[in-house]
Amino acid sequence: MYKVFRTEEFERCMRKLLTNEQQRRVDSIEEEIKEKGATGDPLGLPFLREKRIDDKRVYFLVYADLNTALMVSVSNKKAQQQTIDAIKAFLPQFRGLIERLT
Repeated sequence: MYKVFRTEEFERCMRKLLTNEQQRRVDSIEEEIKEKGATGDPLGLPFLREKRIDDKRVYFLVYADLNTALMVSVSNKKAQQQTIDAIKAFLPQFRGLIERLT
């Protein structure tokens, strides 16, 4: 069983970009992550993943060695590559955050 955490940026993007129904779908994605761990589509790195919700993308990092996942961002298709690049730039900070949380 995995623990799932959310960054403040994730919360901000989710409230801004997702409808209430889509936000409920995020909850079900989190439940799937808790059960399976590495779910969704890998994005160049085995632990960087995304799940689609209609025309939006939910990005998360799965740390199998810690049995945790970190929900990091949400974007639309147009901003997908920019968002992925930003996530990759902050991977060490995300790892440090998840280590402090566990």
